Amino acid sequence: MFLSALQISITPENILLIGSTLLFLSVIAGKFGYKWGVPVLLLFLGVGMACGVDGIGVKFQNPAIAQFIGVIALSIILFSGGMDTKYEDIKPVWKEGVILATLGVLLTAIITGGFIYALSRLIGGDFELSIPESLLLASVMSSTDSASVFSLLRSKGLNIDRKLRSTLELESGSNDPMAYMLTILLIQVITSESFNWEKSAIDFIIQMSVGATLGWVLGRATLYALNKINVANQSLYSILLLALILFTFTITDTLDGNGYLAVYIAGLVVGNNKFSHKKAITSFFESFAWLWQIAMFLTLGLLVSPSELLPIAVFGLAIGAFMILFGRPLSVLFCLLPFSIGRPQKYYISWVGLKGAVPIIFATYPMLANLEKANLIFNVVFFITIISLLIQGTTVGFAAKVLNLIKPNEISSDEFGVALSEDIKSTMSEIVVSEKMLENGKRLMDMSMPENTLAVLVKRNGAYFVPQGNTELCAGDKVLVISDNAEELEKLYKKFGIESFKIN
Repeated sequence: MFLSALQISITPENILLIGSTLLFLSVIAGKFGYKWGVPVLLLFLGVGMACGVDGIGVKFQNPAIAQFIGVIALSIILFSGGMDTKYEDIKPVWKEGVILATLGVLLTAIITGGFIYALSRLIGGDFELSIPESLLLASVMSSTDSASVFSLLRSKGLNIDRKLRSTLELESGSNDPMAYMLTILLIQVITSESFNWEKSAIDFIIQMSVGATLGWVLGRATLYALNKINVANQSLYSILLLALILFTFTITDTLDGNGYLAVYIAGLVVGNNKFSHKKAITSFFESFAWLWQIAMFLTLGLLVSPSELLPIAVFGLAIGAFMILFGRPLSVLFCLLPFSIGRPQKYYISWVGLKGAVPIIFATYPMLANLEKANLIFNVVFFITIISLLIQGTTVGFAAKVLNLIKPNEISSDEFGVALSEDIKSTMSEIVVSEKMLENGKRLMDMSMPENTLAVLVKRNGAYFVPQGNTELCAGDKVLVISDNAEELEKLYKKFGIESFKIN
């Protein structure tokens, strides 16, 4: 291999050299991937695979280390996702989200597991799986990956209905515990001669209950620590929060709770309350979560041997196609039957069942348990993840357009980088001027802003300026608005077809 030819020895310096090079290549690949519409997470996987044993020759075949990196990364990603999720967004959709995250995952595993068993019996040979092994393979892939959903929905800036976005993010952020429990449960079924279903059901209830309870309790404790502990430097608050996140996961896991559920709920609690230096800490964790996403996908890319994917390609493609076209949609449509959700929204939720790092990390558990079919399970899961990111990941925006779910007036995504203090109760929103807003005149004063409302900044063609009453606006201008009259401002926005606006 290339590295062997160069005779690069394993030293701290060379590990840092390889690591920094991989990070650099991932960021550059992500830049071009965004331009071409390719999910950046897929490119991170691709960089890892290209540098792995079948590429330039970096040998990394340690699933235990990959799992360890994955656990840390998921803890940070789930906590960060929880911090970004507002109570007012998930309150109207919490029932749908919870049912999709539990019953939806279970049904996806059962439906897909049945197909895998039938297919494996049909093919036979090395692909033949028992019923528990088929269900295990399906369970590993049954959840929607939070890192993939969060990054794709937010990076593409899709202006879809807030309830629909909240449902997708709530489901993806809270369904990993169910898939994890099913994975561990089925590994126990396969490895145990005498399996107690009743005890396992009780253990499942205990883990979810302890995870949810400790998530809320430790989230409140984290808030108290951030507000009451005075550290020497403002930057240390982010380190304090990181320590508390990892403590939340590990103490919950030690007490037989579900750590993934705990960190997500803790993130919800922290993100929806005031704490010292919130803006700086939130900004830090957005970047930090991206760093761990890159590290996680690079590690998993290095772990796989691409040459082993070709023999299972047809088997994996059949399973992936069934899960995308039947397994996921059938479970979603069944779970959403009691709710008054339109068909386009249901179809979109069915389509955005993205796979990512979580299934691959869960696929390392059978390897560490030394299951006979562990290698097959890992390679199939990795192959289907690539298929999911290629097919579903690249068509998230296209599917929304086809189903007519894109709203015409889009709220800009933090174009101004301005935030109000937590102590200020005013509403701050960023909007994009549309033709409809200019129907009564192009001047700012023609928009009839409510009392105690100011348009404080305009961005046009990359330049910023402070507007006055007689300033003429153009379609496409981005305007920063501050108001003490949120209700009247919301009425004005709805008049112009803007369904929601960001509140600081």
